[in-house]
Amino acid sequence: MSTTLIVDLPHGEASVTEDSNKGDQGAALRERQGKGARYDSPAAPAHQLLLARRGTAYFTRVLNGISDAGLDMASAIPGWSRRHLVAYVAYQARQLALAIEAVHDGTPVPVLDAETMSQLVADGATLPAHALRNLVHHSEVHLNVSWRDLRAEAWDASINWSGKQVLLRATPWIRARSVWIHAVDLAGQGSFHDFPPSLLDVMMDDLERQEALGGGLVRRDSSDRWIVSPDATGASVSVHPRDIVRWLSGRGAMRLDAPTEVETEFDIWRWPPIESLLVNADDPFRDRNFSV
Repeated sequence: MSTTLIVDLPHGEASVTEDSNKGDQGAALRERQGKGARYDSPAAPAHQLLLARRGTAYFTRVLNGISDAGLDMASAIPGWSRRHLVAYVAYQARQLALAIEAVHDGTPVPVLDAETMSQLVADGATLPAHALRNLVHHSEVHLNVSWRDLRAEAWDASINWSGKQVLLRATPWIRARSVWIHAVDLAGQGSFHDFPPSLLDVMMDDLERQEALGGGLVRRDSSDRWIVSPDATGASVSVHPRDIVRWLSGRGAMRLDAPTEVETEFDIWRWPPIESLLVNADDPFRDRNFSV
């Protein structure tokens, strides 16, 4: 169990993860941080928030390794430059923050459709490089503040996201999957090899629930290997989770131990998928013990 602290600093905010099992150490940390420290609600999904915040730091690191001129180059998403992808990641954070704020304030929750998001991305891609980078930073601060200020009971409220009703406690997981995956899509130094094991583990559960294989099966073979059976008669593929996630999310087939005819389609609006996050869906993080 962990608690993430958001600390106000002169040039923004910093998050500090506290192991709640350390008792006195946690209390001492809070005392050192003083009145300026702000805390996530105890009801907040701590591990998902940590994955989202670490993923954002990872995305930013990959982005910082790309020159301003390099932003004009193609991303791994067909038809999108790196500029489009950066704008998408920034506006996703902004729209999540606005929805969370609306629940917190008791005002109507804005509904964002794909057409509006497409226009935001198209406009954002035309911004000067420094403005685009600033947009990523400021939208992420906005989202973190929105999560931090959310009351305990509000985490079980729902919002309309991509045409589906999802719980607010699912928003950190939506964000975590997005920033990690799209860090790779920047076509820079991002790699599935850098993904935390817990991230890959739950992503595999997401893929297992999907019908992307057209009736195929995804099952665990060992602690670090999964078997993908495209159909009842086809050859199975045993592979590491990072390579399955890369393959089934449309980012290419690498290190598969058997040839496969399976083709996967990639759609920015459907991946990462949200079907496992719907209001009536099982919590993919329930009964898991993660080392944070």
